[in-house]
Amino acid sequence: MAITTCIFDAYGTLFDVAAAAREAASEPGRDAFAKHWSKVANDWRLKQLQYTWLRAVANAHADFWEVTQNGLDWALEASGLEGDAELRERLLALYWELTAYPEVPQMLADLKARGMNTAILSNGSPDMLNGAVQSAGVQEFLDDVLSVESVGIFKPADVVYELVTKRFGCARDEVLFVSSNGWDAACATGYGFKTAWVNRAKEPVDRMPWTPAVILPDLTSIPDHAK
Repeated sequence: MAITTCIFDAYGTLFDVAAAAREAASEPGRDAFAKHWSKVANDWRLKQLQYTWLRAVANAHADFWEVTQNGLDWALEASGLEGDAELRERLLALYWELTAYPEVPQMLADLKARGMNTAILSNGSPDMLNGAVQSAGVQEFLDDVLSVESVGIFKPADVVYELVTKRFGCARDEVLFVSSNGWDAACATGYGFKTAWVNRAKEPVDRMPWTPAVILPDLTSIPDHAK
């Protein structure tokens, strides 16, 4: 069937998750952090994801804001920065103002011009997602922002992907699901979506039962694949 609905993961896909640490590192008086920001950003993201998986398996759900703080605390301690309370607060504040990747507004506008349904499907809590969408200025291009909080478990649980078909009344094969996480795109393939993995870091393909339909360097060509 033809694609009618284009769904995006949020963090790392539409919004640059390294932007908070990068911006903090560029601020005056943060010379010590500037030496560590890249490692902190990578560790923060990795632990954030790992904690979602662990909580899902352990049936110990918490909203994504708590998970995000837990991941940052681990990352700061791993770099010997756990005692800097002001830095922690600044990084958390900046996480609510993540920038979108440069190609995002035009790509979303092109999809809407073609009459596509567009939405975010994210582990993020509603408040976090709305803050990011408003900060990036892309709210006019999205029909909805879907959060796992409505089902109480993180991706890649099938019940999360099911939020899309319920919201838009579409078949699974009418959906193009786009994620920067290879595991997310793979599991969405297993669910029945057409998928695109935005592999900005040129990582190897995850060894899973399914693989993304297409692998792209960025989001620019998404409208060409939403057919």
